[in-house]
Amino acid sequence: MESLLIVKQQLTRFYTRFEAYIVPALKFLAMLFALIFINASVGFMTKLKNPAIVLILSLLCSFLPTNVIVLVAGLVIIGHLYALSLECAVIVLFIFIIMYALYFRFTPGDAIAVMLTPVCFAMHIPYVMPLAMGFVGNPISCISVGCGTAVYYILHYVSEHEDALQGGSLSDLDIENMTGNFKTLIDGILKNDTMIAMIVTFAVTIVVVYLIRRLKINYSWQIALGAGLIVCFVVLLVSSAVLDAEIGIGGAILSLFVSAVIVLVLQFFIFNVDYSRAEYVQFEDDEYYYYVKAVPKITLDAPSVRVRRNTARRDREDFDDEDDY
Repeated sequence: MESLLIVKQQLTRFYTRFEAYIVPALKFLAMLFALIFINASVGFMTKLKNPAIVLILSLLCSFLPTNVIVLVAGLVIIGHLYALSLECAVIVLFIFIIMYALYFRFTPGDAIAVMLTPVCFAMHIPYVMPLAMGFVGNPISCISVGCGTAVYYILHYVSEHEDALQGGSLSDLDIENMTGNFKTLIDGILKNDTMIAMIVTFAVTIVVVYLIRRLKINYSWQIALGAGLIVCFVVLLVSSAVLDAEIGIGGAILSLFVSAVIVLVLQFFIFNVDYSRAEYVQFEDDEYYYYVKAVPKITLDAPSVRVRRNTARRDREDFDDEDDY
């Protein structure tokens, strides 16, 4: 435990010292992984898949606000879908405008959640996001996580039905083909029971974790994590059964376990306290009595340095000085 605390303090000092460089680097990596996921899912436009373009966009976004980064990623997706079919790009653009309006209106500070949710789905650890946002966000964060979930399933659907959605561009309009593609895509998105089940599960998990970790009880964060895992699994089972969604239970259990480990690491770095040394403080002013519970953080005390004076050597030097006289 002591070695972990040393690592934590060293990382904290390192981040504080080089924050001006670390934040752009993290934005660069987030955009890079997002573009890699987008190109792997719906890489229909060859120019946007060029490694040089990917690196340039990632470097450019490292100096932009996170909200603008989400907008750039959305435009890249629209560009790829336009290469597939005009109607596909139009429908997804309309959906993105609605999601962006909801996200920007209610959770403008959760831009990173919108980007990381599809990436976590691609890495088969999607449950990290609702558990983590329940700790670092609030119940409204279910909007940003829900938007990220919708983006993943939209891209997944398009990649699986590429042949059926193939259409023309502005220079080659086929009204009948476009109408069929519109209907196919809208039905595929709105009737995606798996996507709806996951959005409901994530929303309930975020609310439960948030409410429990806000309770004024010892080990509230640990209890919230355990309750969040149980609630997430139960809601996932119920919603998948009600909606007849195709969700692998074995894979979900393994993903929940890995997600719990990742969130435990997150807890260690942002909320690590010693409940055994909790104190209750009472004070008052002219109008109120105040009862405060103070829980100290777990930190390493600075090592005490003891200085020993070599008196034997000093006595010998004094004796030599007397002999000189």
